[in-house]
Amino acid sequence: MTTMTTASVFGAVHLGYIVIETNRFADWRRFGTDAIGMHHDALSRDLMRFRLDDQECRFLLRRGPAEDVVATGWHIDDHTAFEQIEARIRAHGVPLVAGSDEEAALRGVERLLRFPGPKGITQEIYTTPRVSAEPLRMLASGFVTGDSGMGHIALTSTKPAEVRSYFNTVFDARLTDYIDETISGVKLKIRFLRVNERHHSVAVAAVRGLPIDPIRTRVQHLNIQAATLDDVARSYQRVHELGFDMALSVGQHTNDRELSYYARTPSGFEWEVGWNPIVIDENTWEPTSVQGISTWGHLPVGDTITTKLAQFRAGARSLTRPENTVPALSGTGIPDD
Repeated sequence: MTTMTTASVFGAVHLGYIVIETNRFADWRRFGTDAIGMHHDALSRDLMRFRLDDQECRFLLRRGPAEDVVATGWHIDDHTAFEQIEARIRAHGVPLVAGSDEEAALRGVERLLRFPGPKGITQEIYTTPRVSAEPLRMLASGFVTGDSGMGHIALTSTKPAEVRSYFNTVFDARLTDYIDETISGVKLKIRFLRVNERHHSVAVAAVRGLPIDPIRTRVQHLNIQAATLDDVARSYQRVHELGFDMALSVGQHTNDRELSYYARTPSGFEWEVGWNPIVIDENTWEPTSVQGISTWGHLPVGDTITTKLAQFRAGARSLTRPENTVPALSGTGIPDD
């Protein structure tokens, strides 16, 4: 067995790309380009990509029935940190698989390793992204990526302590803060985890006191950060004008201060476009608990009894579907502070 390495990789990890499986290619193309304003590349009938910056791929969409996120790719700064992560995963007895040259090319990276992640979302790590020489064709003026990564993912879980422990074990994730919120009569506790200066790259929400997951999809939402407030406002208007569903109106979060809205993607999970979140200062930051997810706005749009019934059915189904947190990496979990 490989000896476990103890050196921290915190700060060397950045959310790099996301893989989505869908059969709704036409809707996704309109959503990504005409509504959100990203650059689109059609690769084949069954594959397309979106860009946010000079990297070849930030979102890879492949044809399939999941209508969900199936993998997240993490950009690791250097080979030393990459090998540390690889060694600790092997030391825990979890298998890693090298991606093929074709898979790496589709994701716009030189090489990658993959391993199992919480809720069936495959985790992939790479060191070297490929840069495109093709100029961006976007309705947006730009997106904020760089040292903070490309945004964040949010999950709902029946085992939040184990999910938090998983990302701590793999990436040395740190707890930024908690939010307690009641949405539609359901009490939630949300944990925000960071792996670099971004306030959070992973958020994990759980229903208090009930082992249910009210969300059908593996992810509750994805987030990307717009370069300007004008980009947020214009994409919000385009989402409305093109007839895509809006999940939450424009508002501002209490903890990271990001101003944003949430649209509903063609696959059903939500897509947050935000602007100007705080950047964490590791020298001064202390985790706290915050009441309420928003200081203003973020009001539900188009919530109906049908929506409520669908969430109830999803929650009931989750009772019969065990949630996999990859126990070898999540262990018994990290309890709330």
